Amino acid sequence: MADPPPAAISTRDLRKVFTGGSGPAVTAVDGVDLDVRPGEVFGLLGPNGAGKTTTIGMLTTRVVPTGGTARIDGIDVAARPTRVKRRIGVVSQTNTLDRSLTVRENLTFHGRYFGLGGRESARRADELLARFRLADRRDADVNTLSGGMAQRLMVARALLHRPAVLFLDEPSTGLDPQSRLALWEVLRGLHAEGQTILLTTHSMDEADQLCERVAIMDHGRILALDTPTELKKAHVEGAPGEATLEDVFIALTGRDLRE
Repeated sequence: MADPPPAAISTRDLRKVFTGGSGPAVTAVDGVDLDVRPGEVFGLLGPNGAGKTTTIGMLTTRVVPTGGTARIDGIDVAARPTRVKRRIGVVSQTNTLDRSLTVRENLTFHGRYFGLGGRESARRADELLARFRLADRRDADVNTLSGGMAQRLMVARALLHRPAVLFLDEPSTGLDPQSRLALWEVLRGLHAEGQTILLTTHSMDEADQLCERVAIMDHGRILALDTPTELKKAHVEGAPGEATLEDVFIALTGRDLRE
């Protein structure tokens, strides 16, 4: 029998300790073990400061781990960061669009940066603009986009070079309800096509609606990991249909997820 494909994301005892200045060392990520399957939508759920963004930072080569290992499609992140960068797409919490470029140029320049020819980059840009309902804004100044449009454009840009794994850090933060639902629709479509997605969130609804499996994280550690349904069954008494992932977090920590 052929060997199974490697996990899309795999970490073992992944750790990050921040040091410096006169203050004490801060352990942001403390021995995280994860295996994300190809084609899976996987969520890291936890409050601000739980270590979610630092974990994504290590997986996307922006933060150097203090210890442990992390692999994307079997490639060691610390040892081969350039190869990993070509296999991933990243959408950060903040708007990172180039304000000096038009909507379409933000995509085409990204394609050229990843080695695509001019025609191929333009073709993919036009396909994604149509798909993300931004074709009518292709020549617009990105400063004129609404928050929801800007977020969709950042997702489109992250997908232009066809990454194996898409990372989304708090993707719906700051979006109005309509824009959030539009983004969820986009992500469901990507999932249906087999795109591997890892997202961080402190939104219980977002994790419940989008993620096949969720790792609940707090103080740098994974407290529980399973499907939303199984997490509720395992940690919340009463009817699972009435429970929420917030109830699971409270059961595990004794604290409200929004604290």
